[in-house]
Amino acid sequence: MCIGRLRPLRCPKSEVSGPTATVVPRRPRYTATTVADPAQRQERALIVALLASLLLWNLPFGGLVLYPFKLLATWLHEMSHGVLMLVTGAGFSQLEIYRDTSGIAFAQRGVGGAGRAAIAGAGYMGAAVLGASLLVLSQTARQARAILVGFAIALTLSLIFWVRNDFGMSAVAVGAVTCMAVARLGGENAALLLVNFVAAQACVNAVLDIRVLFRPTLVINGEVVRVSDAHNMAAATFGSHWLWAGVWLGFSFVCFFVALRVTHQRQRRSATAAASPTRPHPDPALDPAARATAEPRDGSDCSGPDRSPA
Repeated sequence: MCIGRLRPLRCPKSEVSGPTATVVPRRPRYTATTVADPAQRQERALIVALLASLLLWNLPFGGLVLYPFKLLATWLHEMSHGVLMLVTGAGFSQLEIYRDTSGIAFAQRGVGGAGRAAIAGAGYMGAAVLGASLLVLSQTARQARAILVGFAIALTLSLIFWVRNDFGMSAVAVGAVTCMAVARLGGENAALLLVNFVAAQACVNAVLDIRVLFRPTLVINGEVVRVSDAHNMAAATFGSHWLWAGVWLGFSFVCFFVALRVTHQRQRRSATAAASPTRPHPDPALDPAARATAEPRDGSDCSGPDRSPA
């Protein structure tokens, strides 16, 4: 055995003072990570959609921009009638959509009073429920794309089986192609904005279109029709068409309010969760276990001589 030369052993990241090494504590560092919050993105898209709707309603050319969405609202209204026709056994013969944004759904056969009441109320109530559901469900871009694909499929199926007039077929075909194109080729913001705009228009039209029910007559495709959905509802149940128009108006307001409230509360929860700091792993310099292992028990490990064989 031979004795080699002496060499000091260095302790990294420590200040050596005398025979012992003291680890200098460091303040923990927190890194802020910015993550795109889906709820905040959806709320921004909804706010933009609502503001755009209010602005376009009051501009001279706004009606031209809103025209395709009014046609889609008419399709939602008449398809709601058609679905209840199928459910009640009346049968769904055909659907027609006209240039003046009016429409009509035809049943194949008559049904009892309960069935007639369900079919009469399905149009305005169904459009309000669908619009509110779209506001609640379109939280992320992925959900918005899925909704647009679902719209495209539903529009295509209605085009194949029920839409029969030329203008209605053209309008539904353009709507199906547009929804599928935005879902597959458009960006995430475009999909979110389109779905929220459609939802906002469905809710707004569900409220505004009820105004015509307070009139004594109804105009469809330029022709005066003396019986509206409210008249059919009153004939199948009780009361007057004014009563049922008021009930549906209140129902539409409630659906819209509930959807906005759910969306706002979801955004608040998301903002609260994002504001809570996420602590990283504790700094080893402040961890008692790490400090115990980092501090040498005597000075031989860091400052004392080390004998190594040559």
